[in-house]
Amino acid sequence: MKIKITLDTACDLSQELIEKYDFATIPFMVTLGMDTYEDGKIDTSEIFDYVTETGNLPKTSAINEESFYEFFSEVKKDCDAIIHFSISSHMSAACNNAINAAKRVDNVYVIDSKNLSTGIALLAIYAKELCDTLTDVQEIVKKINEKIDKVQASFVIERLDYLHKGGRCSSLAFFGANLLKLRPQIVVSDGKMKSTHKFRGKMSKVVTDYCYTVLEENPNADKKICFITHSHATQEMVDAAYNVVKAAGFETIYQTYAGCTVSSHCGKNTLGILFMNK
Repeated sequence: MKIKITLDTACDLSQELIEKYDFATIPFMVTLGMDTYEDGKIDTSEIFDYVTETGNLPKTSAINEESFYEFFSEVKKDCDAIIHFSISSHMSAACNNAINAAKRVDNVYVIDSKNLSTGIALLAIYAKELCDTLTDVQEIVKKINEKIDKVQASFVIERLDYLHKGGRCSSLAFFGANLLKLRPQIVVSDGKMKSTHKFRGKMSKVVTDYCYTVLEENPNADKKICFITHSHATQEMVDAAYNVVKAAGFETIYQTYAGCTVSSHCGKNTLGILFMNK
């Protein structure tokens, strides 16, 4: 049985990695003022410029059911089954739209990743490995669902103004964090984002402290793959993360840029390390 793995562009994978793993993606849309773009067809630096110039956040649009139906129907022409990975249903209506569209196309299985960014990608890569050895799509889906809660996805954020503008941070918390120069860690848990630790200082030091904290709290990390995903963070920040995860023994370290979904909500210089636990 030929199984194709598909994802929405909230997975934050580069075109190179999409081609490497033979994935297919369907884009979210992002609107800046009067102009609408496909996620992946606009550099996220343009999002940051737009917010600086207007004081407004861009708007991201969930992929609708009809777009998913057309996408699945086209992909299905060249395979027997599709396993589709969606951003968490708690973060976007896209997941439910994909589920409804899948009911109209035979052998399409939608996975609610309960995650975002390269946390989704980790599950898709795991699925690709399963597809190389197994042919029963339902068995593969069962194994994927058992892995969902093993994904460790978190980010550290330099500034809270994007979260504040988006209504995800109160004015009091925003003022206090700015006054104390706090850099919060955002963790994905059961499909939702929550703030855990707070760090202080220069961002390269913050990234180092954040990475050590994440690894200490996840002693059973699977060291095969780690993503460093960021929204145009400085090279110093990226190097700081790379040095920590490399020293921790991760075999493959991918560096990817956060797409419109993460960038629109978290702003520039957001960086995360994402991996699976055993």
